[in-house]
Parts: sequence; structure tokens; C-alpha cells
Amino acid sequence: MEPALAGQFSVTPVRIYMAPRDRATAITITNEGDTELVMQADLYQWRQKAGGEDDLTLSEDLFLSPPIIKLGPRERQVVRLARVKTGAGADQLTYRMMLREIVEARPTEKAELQVALAFSLPVFITPPTAKSKLGCVTERAATDQVKITCQNTGNAYVHPRGFVLSSASGEELASRDSGGYLLPGIKRDFDIKRAGGAIPAGPAKLVATLDDGTKSTFDVMLAK
Repeated sequence: MEPALAGQFSVTPVRIYMAPRDRATAITITNEGDTELVMQADLYQWRQKAGGEDDLTLSEDLFLSPPIIKLGPRERQVVRLARVKTGAGADQLTYRMMLREIVEARPTEKAELQVALAFSLPVFITPPTAKSKLGCVTERAATDQVKITCQNTGNAYVHPRGFVLSSASGEELASRDSGGYLLPGIKRDFDIKRAGGAIPAGPAKLVATLDDGTKSTFDVMLAK
């Protein structure tokens, strides 16, 4: 798994998956720079608003051990993300771990701007029966642009990472190489635009590529 880079440190894994029975999981933090880093983490319950915007609330359900991480130049450390209590209901639990540098601990020899390094990692605690369910429809936005509306009606997250819109004959009409998380019950819009002219009306196929490499295909009708 590729590590996530944030300034001068990296974190592996970039997404944290736990089962309801798990008490803790290991995370590796590496100082990629040439100066000492002092880090700490805040844990948030992660929800989304109606349009997909993140809604974070500080949580004591999880904690990082040790709570303060001191890393010398090019040093790495394995830490544990632990749960206060195990078990879960039928739905997936979603959190965000904000790992940030304590800039006050950074040694300086002269006055300079102190910019804190930070990284946000999603944390998913998933019962075996929790599944995502993605549905997508399209709506004409302009002659060369279509609005894709996706909704997750399942009880686990889904993350479309890109979309391809093709004609019924298989000709690619437009594509988009970015998407976003949809937590359970959330609906989000994504625009897809054709670079070389109008998107023709008629039956078409929309393919969403998910973060696990699988694809979901939807039959859509493009209006004039």
C-alpha cells in the first residue's frame, strides 16, 4: 500500500479499517524530513451534511497510543489506534483521525513562519453485514456537460473515484477522474464535461470506478 505524504511525514495505511471485535490497529508514522517532529492526534466522529460536506465532532470513542509521537529525522514509529469499547450495531461507524504537528515543539534559531503539518485519515469500523449501495442518475446541465447525482442507500460508505460516460455503442463521451466519499444516506452531485464538443442525447452508460477497484454501471438517458 502506498503511504500518504503530508509535508514531511507519511502515514500507512491511508485508510483504517477495523471490525467491531477489534480493540486496536497498528499505524506507521514516518518522519520524511531532516528535523525532529512532534505529533498528536485528535479523533472525530465523521458525518456528512446533506450535500456531502464533512461534519466532524470530537469523539472519545478512539484514542492514539502513545498520544504524543516524537520522531527524529528519518525515523518511523508504529502506534496503536485503540477503541474504548468494542462492538457495534448493524451500521458502519465512521471517524476521522486528524494527525498534526505540534509546531511549538519545533526548534527554531530565528523568527520564522511556523506552518503545522497535518493529515486526515478516515477510520471505518464495519460489521460483516454492512454494505454500501450506490445509485447514480444523470441530468443535462449544458450541451457539453452532464450533472451526475449519486446516492448511497446502504449502511456503509462508498467512494466513487472517477466516472466514464459512454454512448450505447460504447463510444466514450466524457470522463472525470475525481469523485468523493458518500457516507450512508448521503446524496452528492458531480459534473462531467466533454472537452471536444456537445454530448449527444439518447441512451448511454455511466460507469463509476470505486476505491476498491470495482465498477458500478448505470443505464442512463441523456436529454436534448
